[in-house]
Amino acid sequence: MDVVNAMRPNEAQIKEWTSGSVEGPIVMVNLLKFYDKAQYADGRDPDISGAEAYQRYGAEVSKLVEGLGGKMIYGGAVTLTLIGEVAEDWDVIACVQYPSRKAMLEMTMSPEYQAIEVHRDAGLAGQLNIETVSGFM
Repeated sequence: MDVVNAMRPNEAQIKEWTSGSVEGPIVMVNLLKFYDKAQYADGRDPDISGAEAYQRYGAEVSKLVEGLGGKMIYGGAVTLTLIGEVAEDWDVIACVQYPSRKAMLEMTMSPEYQAIEVHRDAGLAGQLNIETVSGFM
């Protein structure tokens, strides 16, 4: 299995996600890797860490998620990969529940989200974003 951290979904992923048949709540599992230092495009705050920049995003996006009926389920620092191997561990794992794919998509297209995304981009070196639905166990 190849693992590729990315910042945005590719065209095929967007097509599958927007045309898929998943109904109801989803939980997005976010595997996050931060820059050592924030990488703001306008050069601001060069002395803060990528994690600090992402925390700015996280504080605001959690309000947007809650406003649409979702919730932050879990966030924690990665301390060990116990089974398997990856070239580099992620820094944080965050799980976020959304009422639906549509709600998540609408949030990411909103002006409020667009205004805070600068902090996400400045903090994240890359991520995996995995959609899950309940019902397996």
